[in-house]
Amino acid sequence: GGGAVMPAADVRAISKVCADHAVPLYLDGARIFNACAVTGASVADYAAGVDAMMFCLSKGLGAPIGSVLAGDLEFIREARRLKILFGAGWRQAGIMAAAGLIALEEGPGRLATDHANARRLAEGVAGIVPGSLDPAQVETNIVFADVVGATGHRLATWVDALASEGVLVTTVAGRVRMLTHVDVTARDVGAALAAWRLAAARLGSAPGAAPASQYRGT
Repeated sequence: GGGAVMPAADVRAISKVCADHAVPLYLDGARIFNACAVTGASVADYAAGVDAMMFCLSKGLGAPIGSVLAGDLEFIREARRLKILFGAGWRQAGIMAAAGLIALEEGPGRLATDHANARRLAEGVAGIVPGSLDPAQVETNIVFADVVGATGHRLATWVDALASEGVLVTTVAGRVRMLTHVDVTARDVGAALAAWRLAAARLGSAPGAAPASQYRGT
C-alpha cells in the first residue's frame, strides 16, 4: 500500500492459494499501470491468475473520472445487472468514456514522469526535514513524510504552515501524503519544495531558501 509495488509473482502466489481452496480472487488494481511502469510486467501478468479485477482511469492515467471492471462474461453480466438495480445507469456516459480511452492510450507511457517527479519531491523533502522519509522507498507517485516523528511539531502545524506557503497536503495515518500526477510538472515540484523550505524555516526545522513565488508561473 501507499504507493509500494506488489510484484506480479506475489499475485500469482496468492492466486495459487485461492485456487487450491476454491476461493475466488479479486484484484483491486486501482494503480496497476503504475506498478507495471515500475516492474516492467504487463497488466496481463498481474491479471492472469485472478477471477476479476478493476483499474482506475483517473488515478495515474489522468482521466477526470471512471474505472473499468473486468472479469468473465457471467461476472460482467451480473455486475451490469446490479449496477442498474442500484440506480447506477448512465445514458450520457460517452463523454467520460472518450476521456477514458485517451487515458488508456496516452496515460501508461507517461507514468515514469510522475514517478520521477515523486522521487525528486521525496528527495527534496528528505533534505529539508531529515528523518521524515526514505526516498528509496518511493516507488511510484505517492510520497509520505513523517514530519511529526522527525521534528516533534504537530501534524496540523505542518499542514497549516505548508498551506500558508501555497501547498495543500492531505494526511494519512499521522503522516503528510503527497501525490504527483499528469497535472503536476517539474516546475510545480520546485514550487512545492520551496514552500517546504519556507515552512520548515518558520517552524525552526530547516534553514530558509528562495521564496516559492520564484517557481510559480507558466
